[in-house]
Amino acid sequence: MPSRSGPASVGGRWAVAPDREPDPTRRAHARAEAFLERHGVLTRGALSTERVAGGFAGVYRVLRAMEDSGRCRRGYVVEGLGAAQFAVPGAIDRVRAMSRPDGPSGDHDTDSGPSGVVLAAADPAQPYGAALPWPETVGDTGHRPGRKAGALVVLVDGAAVLYVERGGRSLLSFTEERAELRAAAEALAGAVHEGWLGTLAVERADGVGSLGSALADVLTEAGFRVTPKGLRLRA
Repeated sequence: MPSRSGPASVGGRWAVAPDREPDPTRRAHARAEAFLERHGVLTRGALSTERVAGGFAGVYRVLRAMEDSGRCRRGYVVEGLGAAQFAVPGAIDRVRAMSRPDGPSGDHDTDSGPSGVVLAAADPAQPYGAALPWPETVGDTGHRPGRKAGALVVLVDGAAVLYVERGGRSLLSFTEERAELRAAAEALAGAVHEGWLGTLAVERADGVGSLGSALADVLTEAGFRVTPKGLRLRA
């Protein structure tokens, strides 16, 4: 029987998909604009994470045309990533603002300490493994970080500090600096408490049991509890 929401066979929201743009030039420009919006600063390494026919060379011609028309800029925005870097003017201005010692607002509090953020390892905003090489891990472990589905990376002031393998049972660290590790652990705990992540049960860290690892103290300080199998944090 029909209901106020319609027959069961047509449940949900429906919309007619737009026709494919017939002009290949318009499609190429729309694709390049999407990449610029997604990555902020578009480099050869960043584009390697996208499934693009022709690779960077296929998009480069469009980016050069956009540069000539003033729709984007080419420059040496990020040190060490080559000269073929493209971004819209607003993105470059934001990078310049963040690179200043006083931050974008001019009132940076030097006592606030480092700040951490948790990102999916394959997130375009996470540059390691694409635009940037992975840092060396701490400890002797056969595990290597990668842009894998389900894995997480904790960045502290833009630098990779922790890598959470899929499932959360194993952690890798990229530094031994206590302040950075503490900020990363607090960011990870915050993501759990705010419901972004489920329960984390860390069994191994840097190739050894988590209870006997160098990360045990910073994780327990962040709220992880000791269990027979390792360190656990619930939402």
